Parts: sequence; C-alpha cells; structure tokens
Amino acid sequence: MSARLSIITPVFNGMRFIDACIRNVIEQQCPDAEHIIVDGGSTDGSPQVIERYAAEYSHIRWLSEKDRGQSDAMNKGITLAAGAIIGFLNVDDFYEPGVLNDVIQRFGNLPAPSLLVGNCAIWDDDEKLLSVSRPAGIGLMNLLQGRYDDAFPMNASAYFYHKSLHERIGPYETDEHYGMDLHFIFKAVQQAHVTYVDALWGNYRYLKGTKTYEDHMSGMNAVRVTGITEQYRRQQPAYIRAYLCFLNRYDKLLNWTHRAGSVFRRG
Repeated sequence: MSARLSIITPVFNGMRFIDACIRNVIEQQCPDAEHIIVDGGSTDGSPQVIERYAAEYSHIRWLSEKDRGQSDAMNKGITLAAGAIIGFLNVDDFYEPGVLNDVIQRFGNLPAPSLLVGNCAIWDDDEKLLSVSRPAGIGLMNLLQGRYDDAFPMNASAYFYHKSLHERIGPYETDEHYGMDLHFIFKAVQQAHVTYVDALWGNYRYLKGTKTYEDHMSGMNAVRVTGITEQYRRQQPAYIRAYLCFLNRYDKLLNWTHRAGSVFRRG
C-alpha cells in the first residue's frame, strides 16, 4: 500500500498490550497510514499475534529479530518506513480517535522538515488520569532552561515529524536506552519547523515495572535529564550560554527575595 504516514511500534515481550496497540491503529481508519511493528525477538507470543493481524490487514508490516535495544528498533522502523511522516506508538500507549487523519491533514500545510506536537494524557496502572502534558512552550531556550513541564513532549504518541528530519539530525542514538526521546527533541527543535496544537492526541501509560517507571523511582532519570541538558547547553554559542547563566542567577535572586520576604512577613 502507499502511505503518507508511518506509525512505528518497537516491542519486546509486549503480549499484554500488543493486541490493543494494533487495534488502536486499525480503529483510526486512516487509509494513508501504515503500521510498522519492529519486534526484538519476543518469546511471549507477541510475534504470533502480530503475524495474525498482518495476514488480515495490508497496512501492517513487521519484522522480528534480536536488536540492540529500543533505539535500534526505532531506527530499523524508520529505514522501513514508506511514509514521509513518522510517528511512534509504544506498545502500551494509544491514540485518541481520529488523530492520524487529523495529523496528515495538518502536515499538508507545513514545510519540511516539521515537528508537529499535541497533548498527551498520562495514566497509571489503575487507569486513573495522572495529568495531561501540554508542551505549548516547546522550543530550544525553554528546554535549555530545564522548563520541561511546558517544553518537553512527555510521550511520542503525541508528536509526529517529517522523516526527512533524520537527514539533518541523524538516527536515534543506539547506545542511549533511556534518554533517546530527549536527545531527539533537543536536536529536532534546532532543525525543524515546530508547531504546537492544543489538542489531546496521545495517551501514555505510566506503569509500574516498566523501565521508565523504575528509572524515575530510582532518581536516575533526573540525573540523566540534567546531564543531557548540560550537554546541549555546552553546544550553544557563547552569547546563549551567557544569557542562560544570567537567567539562572536571576531566578536564584527571585527565589532568595521570595524566601526573605516570607521571613520578614512572619516576623
């Protein structure tokens, strides 16, 4: 089939969610989308489920082989992608109804390469809504300041981009098994036309036992994010680094003034 949009799902032993993930893309009823599933050699029955659906639906393409981790699987999917637009859907995440057709329509008016970003709902194990990520402030300066709440898309289910962007920024870093999304966003905002849409597109399951959850609980995520941010700060021209230093000192002064004012008011 011809495809304008390629949805890529990297998966390894994802039997719990693989059926729902595949059906979520099917239910988008998007004739211009293909679904590429890159299985890392699962042993839990996931390949059999994928094979069954692929035999019935021509928009599903897949492979199953050992890889070097999630980034490697993502890069394989990009290589296979026939669409000019890329989206990633992890096996335990899902789209809101009608998102893919909406995204394709919006890309018709965007220059290449573009990064199109929407909102993402975050759910826990009990299907309780924890929060909604609204990265309206996405941009290099906000990211360099560490303003992740309003500048960093929480999950790839809520953003899409031109495949040609990788010609400028390269592939996902195969040695990075946790911070590949943050690296990608830092690179993308410097090379792509970025558009934010205030609409709920993606849903991210923040589940106990997953590598992301355990990374957050251990505190390593915060350390890693700080290190990656500092890496991209060092890459900036001297005038930007000086400006960031000024902002940091200004923020510290405001915090000190606020604390001092609280003390005086109590006194």
